[in-house]
Amino acid sequence: MPSLSYSETLPHRVAASQAPRDCPRLLADIGGTNARFALESAAGVVEAATTLPCAMYGSIADAMRAFLAGPQAQAVWSAPIRHAAIAIANPVDGDQVRMTNHHWAFSIEAVRREMAFDTFVVVNDFTALAMALPYLAPSQKLQVGGGEARPDGVLGLVGAGTGLGISGLVPAGREWTPLASEGGHVTLSPADEREIAILRFAWREFGHVSAERMLSGNGLELIYRALAELRAAPSQALNAAEITQRAMQGACELAVETVDCFCAMMGTVAGNLALTLGATGGVYIGGGIVPRLGTYFANSGFRERFEQKGRFSSYLARIPVYVITDPYPAFIGTSKILADRLHALEHVRTLVFGSSRIPLD
Repeated sequence: MPSLSYSETLPHRVAASQAPRDCPRLLADIGGTNARFALESAAGVVEAATTLPCAMYGSIADAMRAFLAGPQAQAVWSAPIRHAAIAIANPVDGDQVRMTNHHWAFSIEAVRREMAFDTFVVVNDFTALAMALPYLAPSQKLQVGGGEARPDGVLGLVGAGTGLGISGLVPAGREWTPLASEGGHVTLSPADEREIAILRFAWREFGHVSAERMLSGNGLELIYRALAELRAAPSQALNAAEITQRAMQGACELAVETVDCFCAMMGTVAGNLALTLGATGGVYIGGGIVPRLGTYFANSGFRERFEQKGRFSSYLARIPVYVITDPYPAFIGTSKILADRLHALEHVRTLVFGSSRIPLD
């Protein structure tokens, strides 16, 4: 499935020197819960990062306007923005976008016109995050086991938040090709008796139990309820943030077991991804849940489960896993994708419009 669409205006005659290099550019990372915005004031310089709750805005254009009118953005730039790119938690195929975990639906071209952008690029959020991976500094990631990454190896990516995103990055000469995927919706595979019991609990509510049903914010809550029933233990109506907080504090046995189970299931899915892609360049974990767990995740049963693949355990033992610790990694990938799009557009304009010998309509 395609992972990127764009809309742009093309003036009838553009000289090469007028190709769209101007900044700032609007960058966004749109999830099912939060919309994160920033301005790229110069190449690789991201400023005015702001998080807005999606539920407060009727449309994506409303959220964009709120950010651009806000004090952080106004302090950087108050003139109209010409170029924008957003990463969104949704498949992107053509002009129409309808979010899976939120009610926003829009036409890319209609939003471009409404916001008066020259260029508006929309890309799947995990495609954008995948494009950021080669550019992460050591300070922006934490290694959890494994050996050295192969510089020419495929990279795997998995991340849990409102949903479960999965992607990959394949080296292609000096460039990288991101893989568009809806791998979070594959059928969940239990690895022990406890997980079989949790799966049976989930089957009472869902005909198909995907990996996302467990490895997400709602999934943490489902695991918690299932274990409470399985253990006949008293439980409270806790949300995902409360469950993880109590687990990290060691304040609730049931919460600890829930998060431990979550980390092990993440190991199963990440190990499957590493084998499927042959991800000798490493597997990266992003999203809103695991990076917040910090050393708790590093000390969990994740790595043991990641390597627990029978005859291929030694193969997986060599593959490093990195937790992405940068708070806005998707901006890095979105910036790269937008820059590539504008560079390609500049090249086309130079070829088509750069010579007076070429007739124009």
